[in-house]
Amino acid sequence: MEAIGPWRQRLEDTTYAPIEHTSKVYWAWLAFLLAVISWGGYAYYVQLRDGLIVTGMRDRISWGFYISNFVFFIGISHAGTLISAILRVSKAGWRTPVTRMAEFITVVALCCGAIFPIIDLGRPDRLQNVILYGRWQSPIIWDVVAITTYLTASITYLGLPMIPDLAIFRDRTTGWRKWLYSVLAVGWIGNTRQRSMLATIIATMMILIIPIAVSVHTVVSWIFAMNLRVGWNSTIFGAFFVAGAIFSGVATLVIVMAILRKIYHLEEYILEKHFIYLGYLLAAMALIMIYGNLSEYITTGYKLEAGEEFHFRELFLGQFAGYYWYYFIGGLVIPPLLILMPWTRNIWGVVVAAFLIDVAMWIERYFIVVATLRVPLMPYEPRNYGPTWVEWSIIAASFALFGLLITIFVKVFPLLAIWEITEQREAAMESPAALPAPATAKHGLAIEHGGQS
Repeated sequence: MEAIGPWRQRLEDTTYAPIEHTSKVYWAWLAFLLAVISWGGYAYYVQLRDGLIVTGMRDRISWGFYISNFVFFIGISHAGTLISAILRVSKAGWRTPVTRMAEFITVVALCCGAIFPIIDLGRPDRLQNVILYGRWQSPIIWDVVAITTYLTASITYLGLPMIPDLAIFRDRTTGWRKWLYSVLAVGWIGNTRQRSMLATIIATMMILIIPIAVSVHTVVSWIFAMNLRVGWNSTIFGAFFVAGAIFSGVATLVIVMAILRKIYHLEEYILEKHFIYLGYLLAAMALIMIYGNLSEYITTGYKLEAGEEFHFRELFLGQFAGYYWYYFIGGLVIPPLLILMPWTRNIWGVVVAAFLIDVAMWIERYFIVVATLRVPLMPYEPRNYGPTWVEWSIIAASFALFGLLITIFVKVFPLLAIWEITEQREAAMESPAALPAPATAKHGLAIEHGGQS
């Protein structure tokens, strides 16, 4: 195995490279994202000027794309909690190269998701009334408190393990960057006392953030489940939403990992095994989601209370049948097959499975919201919902914002957890039994060629 000194220097150089070098492609990508966001901003201006009449939402179907997107983004924020916190607790050593990506996906997704309840308001200037005059009996207030707490905890949990790496960047930079990293590194010099304090604080945070994360998506589900509407009146929505959040969160992490690995030449550190291990997790979550769907719809369909027959026909045979069957087959059945079959159990197989899952989980959020609201509460004709250009533009802008925040993050902050990866490497060198198997050309992981572009 290569000596730790040259190996660590290469790791630091690879992590610092995105900050040191900026290509024309980067600026072009940034300009594209800003253009999409600007168009979305114009669409929102039109909505503010003319009111929600410019959307497809009406009094009978009062939630649409915006709330679907809100639930989706809050869901994928679970990537950081699962991969970082839970795997830290379980001492899974393979997680170290991907934890930083998982943690910043959590923060970025929360920031993108939290703006959608505001966008959905016809009068966003009345947001202050939720805080000043909100009723604690309302699940909406519970949601505000849960998301605010989760965002605060996630930013803290992202920043704490980054301190030693920020100190490394502080010592390599000059000018305003050195000032920025000096402030964020909070005087880190890496002595025994500081390391002990940091380990204690991280351990405390990783214990706290797991129940906070679970509570967030449980509370999001209660916005729907705490009423008597057909399709939402369910006692397992909390568990169902948490499982779906982990499912879509891990899928998003896989996609982001694959993109950043390719762009920033991280093949030496993010290995094929990381994709396969996350793929196994996706396959397990797919089975849980299949079980949840069967449990929910079999028990509801067996009783078939008033309004349920209409909901079922719309979902399985009618207007939403295409969405539902893609979700079930394309999002829950095909992905685990791709992951578990030997000839597709590779990086691209897992990435394709993750993409299918993310699309399916967004669609699931859509028909949970819209298909349920379409069920008539009184004997009148059911209304249809169709998003307008305003809604499409704002949704596109939200995904562009997600990409923009990630693009900016990798340009300012360390993409890999240098100190954690180094500690794992040192532990492996001390324990020959823990050394990784030799890399092969098949995997593109040969140590002697790693990190070179």
